[in-house]
Formats: sequence, C-alpha cells, structure tokens
Amino acid sequence: MTAVDAGTGTSLRLLENGEEFFPRVFGAIAGARREVLLETFILFEDKVGLELHRHLVAAARRGVRVELTVDGYGSPGFSKGFAAELASAGVRLRVFDPHPRLLGMRLHLFRRLHRKLLVVDGERAFVGGINFSADHLADFGPEAKQDYALEARGPVAATIRGFMLDALRGDGTGEDWRPPRRDDGGDAVRFVVRDNRHHARDIERAYRAALRAARREAIIANAYFFPGYGFVRDLRQAAARGVEVTLVLQGEPDSKLARTAARRLYRPLADAGVRLHEYCRRPFHGKVAVFDGEWATVGSSNLDPLSLSLNLEANLFVRDPAFAGDLRDRLLRLLREDCAPVDAARMPPARPWHALTRPLLFHCLRRFPAWAGLLPAHAPRIAVVRPDGRAEPER
Repeated sequence: MTAVDAGTGTSLRLLENGEEFFPRVFGAIAGARREVLLETFILFEDKVGLELHRHLVAAARRGVRVELTVDGYGSPGFSKGFAAELASAGVRLRVFDPHPRLLGMRLHLFRRLHRKLLVVDGERAFVGGINFSADHLADFGPEAKQDYALEARGPVAATIRGFMLDALRGDGTGEDWRPPRRDDGGDAVRFVVRDNRHHARDIERAYRAALRAARREAIIANAYFFPGYGFVRDLRQAAARGVEVTLVLQGEPDSKLARTAARRLYRPLADAGVRLHEYCRRPFHGKVAVFDGEWATVGSSNLDPLSLSLNLEANLFVRDPAFAGDLRDRLLRLLREDCAPVDAARMPPARPWHALTRPLLFHCLRRFPAWAGLLPAHAPRIAVVRPDGRAEPER
C-alpha cells in the first residue's frame, strides 16, 4: 500500500491480474457495512462471476445496499437463476443500453459502458481494466489476459462514489457529473472520466499533458492502440527532445484487427525514435502508463477510437513516486521477460503508394467512430433485471 497524500489519508495499491484483484475485491464486499456500488463492462457466469454473485447476494442479505450495473454489449445476458437470486436478495441489477441480438450477433458496438468501478462504503474504491470473468486468471490458459487495476482508500473513494451515484440517478452515463474543484487526494490523485458530453476528451488531454511534460522517460502499455494525429505527434516530439518513449502493445492479441491497426503506426513512430515492444506471452489487456517515474495512470481507457471517442471510461491519474515506481518496475519486468522488440520484420513493408494511402487510412480509421457519432443516435436505455430474468425499462 502506498501513502500518496498523508494529509488527506489517501492510499493506493497496484493490483496485477485477477490473482491480485479478485481477492481484494471479494474481501472488500465481504466486509461491506452499508453500500456496494459496482459497474463493469463484462460479467460472465463463470467461476469468477459466480463468486462475485455469491458475495453480492450475501452482502444484500445482511442489509447492505448493493447496486450492480453491467453493459448490455459486454454482458449480453444472464440465466434466470443467476438474476433471480440477485433480485430476491435485494441486489439492484441494471443493464446499460441492452439490445436484442440479430442473428446471434451483438451489433450495438458504439457508446458502451466500458468503466470498471467499485466503491464499498464510500471508503474503498477499485479502478482499472479488469472485468469479472475467468479469462483474467492465469489458469484460464494461453488466452488469459494480462491486466492492471488499483485499490484506493481515502477521500478519493468518496469522489468516485459521488460520480457513481450521479450515474445511478440518471441514464447511467454520469454525463452531468462535475469533479470537485480540488481533487480529494490533493493534486496527487485525479479521477478522470470520458463521456459524450462534458468530458469527451478529458482522459486523452491528461495523457497528452503528461507526455508533453515528460523529460526523461515515458512508458505506455495499452491493449488497443490507435490514437489520433495529435497524440502520435506528441509521442514523436517527446522522442525528438530526448525522452525515452517506450510503447508496450499486443503481440498475441484477442483482436487481430487491433494489432493490424496499431502496426500501421509502427514505422512513423520507430523512425522518430519511439521504442516499440509487443507483449507475446498472452493477450495484453492493460491500460496503464508511467512518466518520469513520478506520474502514472491506471484505468479502463484504451488509446483507440472507441475509448477516446465513444465509450464511457474512467481512469485514476496519480502523481506519486512510490506508486509510479511500483508500476514502472512491473512494466520493466514485463519488457525483460515477456516482450519482443519490434524490428523491421514486424512492420508492414513500405510501398511507394503508402505515402498517399497511409495518411488516408489512418485518418479514416481514426475518425470513423466520431463520424458514426454524428449520425442520429438513440439515448442510452437502462433496464432493471427482474427476478424472472426479464430486463424491463427503468422507471
């Protein structure tokens, strides 16, 4: 546990993969006295989801207020027994923007609730990229994901609680929330969200501000990497002024399209002096960064068009050498043991016509979700899952 601000009592713990994350989460819920607020993109009925289910039911039965919100795309359905036991115990299960499948396919890809947040009793919060599914555990096999989250105690947990309560009172987006004038961890800890209204670029701005301020080192590890021109320019400029810029990206992806898109950026980044590495042990799912060993972020936001333009996301940004040092040490170990440096063989071969097609492809891919967002869009719906398993519109 890292003491970030002794004056406010804020403390943080970095959690790597499900082996560290799930025991802390289940222990926090088991100790809840008054309230459990939980949002997640994915909740599956596997061994992890069933263990979460057991802890939520037990908490509700002893009188704890339990609010559970899942995304309708990431968590497309539950068995009647799973939902019925939650409801009968008093757990309020809400689904963000549910849609029926078309020919077995989920088509509502845009505007997803991609946040992963948990607050217990307003005192203990969890923020990160880890979903409630067994593929975040090593025993899942070669497809187990590498990922990170953090546990926060102190006033910043109350800030996150306030945000989650605003989301519960509205349509689930939290778009009417306003952060405190001064962050509850002082200047050391900031809770930053991305939505499609007031905070559309807050997470991207925070990343870019830290990148522009970096003087020695920048390590960014991100599962889905295809940021906009301005972000790529900041990376190149940081490398040009002598910052050691290192990117850790997917080498064994759960999405080949994501790897293909990222590799389109390899050559211009490498030519500018950015060091590129692919994590090759298993799928990489992390969304973390460290700058100058002093500033760090952990959260749900990828650096791709969906996360930066459409999804609902949440990150914690921390200025603390001890916490940043812990994350940096873990990423350096990852680089030594499980990553391959990107060489010419891993880059798409250069062709004469690429001088024209690459900029066009880059901007089309980067801007497509934003263009899609200009089309007439429905307001997101919230459905409450009833004891019989049916999802009905919230009233």
